[in-house]
Amino acid sequence: MFSEAKSPLSLLRGQIHRGELGPGDRLASERELASLYNVSRLTIRDALSDLEDDGYVVTRRGATGGRFVTSLELPFQTWALMRLGELDDIIDFRLAVECQAVRFAAERRTTTDLNAIADAAHRLENAHVPADYRLADVDFHSALSVASKSARLVAAVEQARGDLFEPTDDLWKEGRELTVEQHFAILEALRDQDPDAAAAAMVTHIESTRSEMKALVETLT
Repeated sequence: MFSEAKSPLSLLRGQIHRGELGPGDRLASERELASLYNVSRLTIRDALSDLEDDGYVVTRRGATGGRFVTSLELPFQTWALMRLGELDDIIDFRLAVECQAVRFAAERRTTTDLNAIADAAHRLENAHVPADYRLADVDFHSALSVASKSARLVAAVEQARGDLFEPTDDLWKEGRELTVEQHFAILEALRDQDPDAAAAAMVTHIESTRSEMKALVETLT
């Protein structure tokens, strides 16, 4: 649901940062986006123009044209250089909100929640292309936050993941087995309804992400 506190530009950029939209994905039409966010098509057009200027999307003409997400190399480099001094703070915020979310999830999850989280974990394990891996990761963390039964934590997890901008499509092969193992450790703790084990597994996962991100950013500086 569109929040007045967030512009369509920040919402679309957040979707890309979280991995809900990735390289090669086609964006919805201006009309569809205007309806989704309850704003004018001019507002959407301005937002898409800004995204294009920043290298997030490219316009293709013709019958199969539209606006598509780029490889994201340029916007990631720009983001990384601008956020270099904030990287630890950004990851600390994600650590705080996801650790509490997973604690609540371990205590409050339903069978439906657990099935959704397990399905995402198995899709992550069996992914053969970056897009499948990225979307499975998105669904895993989203289902986990929903299992916390806290609407504010769901929003906070979404914000924390959008603030980070992790280029999953570039990282999916390196350390993939370890990442999958970390997700299954979280899943097992949720199955056991063990909040301490769930939080510990989440800390391990996010600290691994911190190391990956720092190593990646160092290659750009």
